[in-house]
Amino acid sequence: MNNEQFVASWSGGKDSALAYYRALQAGGVAKRIWTMFEEDKERSKSHALPLEIIRAQADSLGLSLMIRGADWKGYEEQFLDAMKECVDTGILNGVFGDIDLEDHLKWIQTTCAKVGMKAVHPLWMEPRRKLLEEFVHAGFEAYIVVVNTKMMPAQFIGRKFTIELMDELESLGIDSCGESGEFHTVVVDGPIFKNRVPIEFKGQHERDGYVFLDVGLNKTKEES
Repeated sequence: MNNEQFVASWSGGKDSALAYYRALQAGGVAKRIWTMFEEDKERSKSHALPLEIIRAQADSLGLSLMIRGADWKGYEEQFLDAMKECVDTGILNGVFGDIDLEDHLKWIQTTCAKVGMKAVHPLWMEPRRKLLEEFVHAGFEAYIVVVNTKMMPAQFIGRKFTIELMDELESLGIDSCGESGEFHTVVVDGPIFKNRVPIEFKGQHERDGYVFLDVGLNKTKEES
């Protein structure tokens, strides 16, 4: 990606952050990040992060944030609209954090191609554990903010993502990468950020078999 401009698909979690980091290391030039939100645009898809958190991440990256809102039925239409906007401004590469789910890779490649966007997957087919260790050793800081209680215990909500946590999950037979939707994370610091994103945990709630951590910005730390 030597000097090629890219837009990064940004969930706010560990895989999108590591893919972004890898793209920079490969010589790519980040121009913006984009996040898909729920239809009301209040919380992000899957990770359920409020707009203020995603915006604070973008600010710390030094990039503009592009968002779309959609239910699952309208997801592809909004995805295409976002990618077309990028292509129209000369950004022809989209960076995605997929690791080894073939069906999702094919969907992204096919959908991006419809508007002339090249899909780039910096993490593709590398061992999950190797990627996770790279993430931690590079200095990223992340926390579990969503737990699928049908796949893992709820008490992991709010835990910091560490090597020790990976070992603990794996000892219970849980995929420490969460690639099948076992959990989702929020990244608050690391080598791609100018400043740590000052988050605070305001509680948690359950819905449809998931536990969600209520995450907000710590305004006091943000101002200081």
